[in-house]
Amino acid sequence: MKSGIIGLPQSGKSTIFTALTGARGEGETSGSFHKDAMIATVTVHDERVMFLTDMYQPKKTTYAKIEYLLPSKISGKTASRTEGGTWNQIRPCDALLHVVRNFRDAREPSPESDFWQMEEELILSDLMVVEKRLERIALDKKRGKKPEANEYSLLISCREILDKGLALRTDQKLASQPELRGFTFLSAKPMLVIVNNGDEDESLPKWKRPPAGADTVLVRGRLEKDIALMDSNEAKEFLEMYNIHESALDRLIRKSFSLLNLISFFTVGPDEVKAWSIPAGTVALDAAGVIHSDIKQGFIRAEVVSFDDLKAAGSFQEAKKRGQVRLEGKGYCMQDGDIVNFRFNV
Repeated sequence: MKSGIIGLPQSGKSTIFTALTGARGEGETSGSFHKDAMIATVTVHDERVMFLTDMYQPKKTTYAKIEYLLPSKISGKTASRTEGGTWNQIRPCDALLHVVRNFRDAREPSPESDFWQMEEELILSDLMVVEKRLERIALDKKRGKKPEANEYSLLISCREILDKGLALRTDQKLASQPELRGFTFLSAKPMLVIVNNGDEDESLPKWKRPPAGADTVLVRGRLEKDIALMDSNEAKEFLEMYNIHESALDRLIRKSFSLLNLISFFTVGPDEVKAWSIPAGTVALDAAGVIHSDIKQGFIRAEVVSFDDLKAAGSFQEAKKRGQVRLEGKGYCMQDGDIVNFRFNV
């Protein structure tokens, strides 16, 4: 899962990026510099993985990962961004984290106006993509090539929404259409608005026009950045002092999973305990494919026990005696916390 961090200049994007990627301590994040972007991969801590590791004592434990991408330049007009490829860095991302400033010494313009300025640019960028594709379809039609009927009608629907100044995410049914996936529309991506407050400010701004189709979370970016770079004992003291019960990273990971409607399942054994992230509603056959295409191809059955049942039983053998280990077929809808052993034959 990859999330792109966007926002106007001076909104605190870099501060938030450092707060996120520094919150786990040395060895738990990995970062790299790419042309015009910084990327960091962060471990998603999960108490269930820790419990399973204690139970199975594997040679290796693998947590789920989340990737954060911070473009070095998100400024200027949409046209120049599009031509320069800046938006193209964001397009492969699964979700957007939109940082808006809410400092006491920077309330003009307001967080609301900052949000809508960037939102309008995302909308305009998508509108340019739609118009360009519709022009190409019209040209192909003149040459005798018939357009894909469904694609054309979907693009017309997109244009109608964008012309109203609305993000495509406000129409989830339209935004999730498979025919539109290749366009990687920016305003169709799930969005989390990060309100970046000063150290002492714990209040969210009042919006006259709330963010459309997006959730909002408050982060005291500079404070959390400083805490993220402290040793664990000092950080704990500051977290208590400033009434922070959960790090920005943990809050944003939880929000991100909810934003993308993700769940986790686990594979266990003496070699490895591993967490896998999949969209809610994924069936067993597709979950098997997340692990390896061969497992999907040769799928026979999925041996499943819920984490809660295994924890209560104390061992896999005891859970099996209690009848809590089930054999499920290809169409079984995976549940959050499922522990699975896929039986397959290739």
